[in-house]
Amino acid sequence: MTLLNPRGTLALILLFGQLLFLFPTLPLQAEEIQSENSKESVAPQASERHEPEGIATYYANHYNGKKTRSGARYNPEKMTAAHATLPLGTKVRVVNLANDREVVVTINDRCRCRKHPFIDLSRAAAAKLGFLGKGTARVKIIPLDDEDA
Repeated sequence: MTLLNPRGTLALILLFGQLLFLFPTLPLQAEEIQSENSKESVAPQASERHEPEGIATYYANHYNGKKTRSGARYNPEKMTAAHATLPLGTKVRVVNLANDREVVVTINDRCRCRKHPFIDLSRAAAAKLGFLGKGTARVKIIPLDDEDA
């Protein structure tokens, strides 16, 4: 019977060593996947909803009359907004954290995915929130259900 050369022996040892380390971790990985799936299936209660805070801006004048992602034309007098991730047609309550003014707007456009600013409002919505001349405001966004709207 011929023995393996030292390289072959080393390769076999490494292969078996890797297999031994693989088996104990498989049940742990399965538990992590199951726990992640169970977290997703639980619907958040109204009190547990995530209400993100960030910087709001408003559309510049040169966007007047241009098409939005929803297909409608931008009208600065309507209560609309652009958001990077919220579904089009979603109604959200936007609260200005500086003065507690709030408006309900409909998401009808997309803005770039970025951290700040994270929502672009129509000029009418910015005026009602009280930051039309300032350019930006720190706001909180609260997505509304059909019942809330």
